[in-house]
Amino acid sequence: MEKAKVYFTKEITPEKVMEMYKVLGKELPGPVAVKVHSGEEGNQNYLRPEFMRPMVDMVKGTVVECNTAYEGARNSTEKHQKLMEDHGWSKYFQVDLLDAQEPDLALPVPGGKVLKENYVGKNLANYGSMLVLSHFKGHPMGGYGGALKQLSIGCASSAGKCWIHSGGITKDQGDVWENVAQQEAFCEAMAEAAGSVAAYFKGNTAYINMMCNLSVDCDCCAVAEDPCMEDIGILSSLDPVALDQACIDLVYQSKDPGREHFLERVESRKGTHTIDTAAALGYGTKEYELICIDGPCTE
Repeated sequence: MEKAKVYFTKEITPEKVMEMYKVLGKELPGPVAVKVHSGEEGNQNYLRPEFMRPMVDMVKGTVVECNTAYEGARNSTEKHQKLMEDHGWSKYFQVDLLDAQEPDLALPVPGGKVLKENYVGKNLANYGSMLVLSHFKGHPMGGYGGALKQLSIGCASSAGKCWIHSGGITKDQGDVWENVAQQEAFCEAMAEAAGSVAAYFKGNTAYINMMCNLSVDCDCCAVAEDPCMEDIGILSSLDPVALDQACIDLVYQSKDPGREHFLERVESRKGTHTIDTAAALGYGTKEYELICIDGPCTE
């Protein structure tokens, strides 16, 4: 597989998000699902809808999310819809909770070792393409969260999240946390699930990672650590594997003193095993060309 193109800018503004999409040269067919993270109630680090608004408006997209599989303000359709209103998403956008109603959509997992099927919200079938807007940061279970997490856990229904976390054992919220998969199997399940969503859209996807508010905790945490590193920038690609790999590489290359804390979270959870597995499955590559749109990549 030839090298993927990954675009990079150090400037983090709504206008730059749009520019990072345009340089991809990919016109997404409608209707466009725009996958965001709604932010758990109490979280201070999630990216606000005002920041995403120009990009979502430009593609005439519908903001999509799925319910969670743990206690909080997003584990039922009624509570999640209220949070989407409280956090301002419903004020600016048409919002679709993909798994608001059963049954789920079962996607095949080609080459899956841990999963043979992935369960996503059935409303995914209403869209012709997906723009994945990811807040790149740490994660208490996956090590880090980026494009691959948005495709996998992010698009999975509540039952599908249980299925991934348990490594294909259960889809029941009441059983999942007693059947959590071993860490490597969990990472592999995420990579497999992400691949099933990428395959479903048959190339009609684009990915943008915002490397800001770099906490070791995810936006799914009601109580999250404050960022431990300075902002790095925005990256975009048509390849989610290359995109996440480039973000991880930028953290390793950083001279910020907070990088060690961030990397401890990634490494202790074997986070890069998700990237390695995704590359092995063949829907992306770890080999990329970093293209800096504002001049040389090095200072």
